[in-house]
Amino acid sequence: MRISHAAFLLTMAATSCLGQAPPASGSSTPNQTAPSQTAPNQTVPGQTVARPDAASAPVRNTGPRPSALLQPSLDGLQQALGGVQLEKWKKGSVRDEAGANVSSIQKDLQSTLPALLVEADTGTISKVLPVERNINALYDVLLRVVDGARIAAPGDQFTALQNAMANLEKARQALSDQMQDTAVAQEKQIGTLQVALKTQPVPVCPVAPAPAPAPAPAKKPAVKKRKPATPKPATPPTGSTTPANPPKPSNQ
Repeated sequence: MRISHAAFLLTMAATSCLGQAPPASGSSTPNQTAPSQTAPNQTVPGQTVARPDAASAPVRNTGPRPSALLQPSLDGLQQALGGVQLEKWKKGSVRDEAGANVSSIQKDLQSTLPALLVEADTGTISKVLPVERNINALYDVLLRVVDGARIAAPGDQFTALQNAMANLEKARQALSDQMQDTAVAQEKQIGTLQVALKTQPVPVCPVAPAPAPAPAPAKKPAVKKRKPATPKPATPPTGSTTPANPPKPSNQ
C-alpha cells in the first residue's frame, strides 16, 4: 500500500497541469512568475516533468513462479499418499490418526492449493502469502503422518512418505527465500520513491486570466412624480360681506 500511495502522489504532482492549457504567446497574465524568477524546486509552465514510471511499478516476485517451485514436491507427495495402505499398518490409534491426516492432506492438495497457486502466479507478494501459510500447515500434518508411519507402517511406505516430506521442506524453503528477496526489492523501491518525491520539482500551473466583470445593468431614469395642485380658497361673491366674527346666539 505504501508503494501505491507514493506512486500516486508522484504521478498526481507531475500531471496536475495536464488539463490546463498554457497562456498564449505574447499575452500577459496577472501574478505570472517570470522564468528568471522561478523559485527552486519549481517548473515553469510548459516544462516537462520526468516521472519515474519504472520505480512506481509494483514489485513482483523474482525468479520462478510459486507453482514451479512447489508443484514437483506436491506431485511427489500425492504419489506417496496414494501408496499408503493403512490395512498393512499396525492397528491402533496411530493408524486411525494417520488415516484422518492422509485424507485431510489429499483434500487440500486437490481442492484448496490449486486455486491458491493460480493466484500466487500473478506475481504479487500478497497472493503468495496464503500459499505459504497453507504449505506450512500441510507440512505440520504430514510430519505427524511420517511420525506415525515410523511406528506402525511398513518400511517402504515410511520411506516414501519421508522422502516426500523432505522434498516438500526444500520447496517451501525455496518459496520463503523468494519471498524474502521480493520484500527486500520492495523496500528498495519504497526508498527510491521517497527520494524521488523529495527531489521532484513541483510543477507550477499556468494562471488562467481572470474573467471580465459582467457589465452593470443600465439604470432607468427616475420618474419624478408631480405633486397635486393645492386648491385655492373660494372667493366670496362681489357685494356680499361676511362678518369677520359672526355673533354668537344668546341663551335666554
